Amino acid sequence: MVKIPLLRQTTVKRESRERNKAKRILVAEDERPIARALELKLKNLKFDVDIAFDGEEAMGQLKKKKYDLLILDLVMPKMDGFAVLEAMKRAGITLPVIVSSNLSQNVDAERVKAFGVTTFFVKSESTIADVVRYVNEVLQQ
Repeated sequence: MVKIPLLRQTTVKRESRERNKAKRILVAEDERPIARALELKLKNLKFDVDIAFDGEEAMGQLKKKKYDLLILDLVMPKMDGFAVLEAMKRAGITLPVIVSSNLSQNVDAERVKAFGVTTFFVKSESTIADVVRYVNEVLQQ
């Protein structure tokens, strides 16, 4: 499990918003309020954001469009996040993945790490603002 330190600066410079315009993010999250909040905050930073409310929809979107980042919940209907990661591997889809889930067992973190996921946010321990700040940092590099 990766702990992300809180950033003190909450404003985003205009230049970073301009760079974000071309960056496309897929949010795969079945909890609609969380998905919509992430979408709103990321679009405010000028990212291009799509939402998938279940794993099957996420895989369909990943096969149709090229994304720069996937924010993935592990517990979703139709196809869970672990199955999405497996399907991505089989399909040869590679992109940075940030897991945001209520699953907080070390075994879950280790399981996603085996797919190359390096960042795992536990929803009950992180705010949406934490995730958005981290996404902005990752995609600015």
